[in-house]
Amino acid sequence: MLDIKRIRDNAEEVKAKVARRGKNYDKEIDMILEIDAKRREISSKTDAMKAEQNKVSKEMPMKKKNGEDVTALMAEMKELSAEIKQAGLEVAELEEQQRNLLLSVPNTPHDSVPDGVDDTANVEQRRWSEPTQFNFTPKAHWDIGKNLDILDPERAVKVTGARFHFYKGMGARLERAIINFYMDIHSNEHGYTEMLPPYMANRASMTGTGQLPKFAEDMYGLTYEKNEYFLIPTAEVPVTNYYRDEILDAAVLPQKFCAYSACFRGEAGSAGRDSRGLIRQHQFNKVELVKFVDPETSYDELESLTRDAEHCLQLLGLPYRVVALSAGDMGFSSAKTYDIEVWMPSYDSYKEISSCSNFEDYQARRMGVRFKRTAGDKAQLVHTLNGSGLAIGRTTAAILENYQNEDGSVRVPDVLVPYMGGVTVIK
Repeated sequence: MLDIKRIRDNAEEVKAKVARRGKNYDKEIDMILEIDAKRREISSKTDAMKAEQNKVSKEMPMKKKNGEDVTALMAEMKELSAEIKQAGLEVAELEEQQRNLLLSVPNTPHDSVPDGVDDTANVEQRRWSEPTQFNFTPKAHWDIGKNLDILDPERAVKVTGARFHFYKGMGARLERAIINFYMDIHSNEHGYTEMLPPYMANRASMTGTGQLPKFAEDMYGLTYEKNEYFLIPTAEVPVTNYYRDEILDAAVLPQKFCAYSACFRGEAGSAGRDSRGLIRQHQFNKVELVKFVDPETSYDELESLTRDAEHCLQLLGLPYRVVALSAGDMGFSSAKTYDIEVWMPSYDSYKEISSCSNFEDYQARRMGVRFKRTAGDKAQLVHTLNGSGLAIGRTTAAILENYQNEDGSVRVPDVLVPYMGGVTVIK
């Protein structure tokens, strides 16, 4: 969430920056300021009352020793104590209201983020390789998967429902191979520490990374023995909360983690979008990259994180492009985001396979993740970053489409052959 001091000191600037996203948050920000002023006023009066209470408490023993009647003074102190308690309750209620409003206001876009309200304003940064060309009419990955008997959404509908898949035989083997390949590249070559996180998170964790309260309708909630959990929409949630409410030593920064997880999303409001195939599923696999970094280097770290994700596509030989998202197309918590989009022949276009974002201190403030440069320094907030490194199902789809042969078989990318037990062609 945004810093209340920043809003207090630069309200109009914050309003203008947030409005770049295409939605006006002036009402919420004005309410935050109104509550903040009231909270500060009550807190100031409470401090004065506490000072008076402390003063009298020190004087009371001497008055009693001198034989003075302190009955009225004790009654006054009792009344003052009740007023202090009531003021404390009022401040706590105002702080809760203020926090809830702060949680509803998105991050401010970085100055380098393109203006625009949707993906039509995204700006292409670079491309790698040319779109795949065929001397035959290419098939979509869902048809390839069905013909090879390696993808079975129909039985998944029977077992669970729409937007789920059974991977079968070489389909399951390919998905597993991609997971292991990505984890090996990021841990062995890119220097990330491998993690295997929980697939459920509590409300505090979901709030810390920004999924709650804004996107509650997209989350799968669970209740067990009075405990509230959520199925994670991405490994970003548990891994970014790894240091929640902790103070790190600056010497350990940056901290870089890569984590495989299954991901679960309701995809509320996405009816009709990518309803076939592996592009938009309620359950899918993903390798996530997460960084905790010094604020001074966070934008350099964003560039390197994006390059790390790109490197995997280059090794797989999959054509892609990188776009800078416009202010209106970015995620709620992000200050700047690059999307990596892989070429999909069946769409005759590029489709997102990774979003790499710098959240600056927006998530860290919600989670209380701080660091100190020296033991005597005041703790300050870290910057957090994450990105898909990469989405597994979409990689499977891209391989099936870009490596398909005219006879319906699919060539396995060279770097995956060792992970496929030496299989070079799925047929």
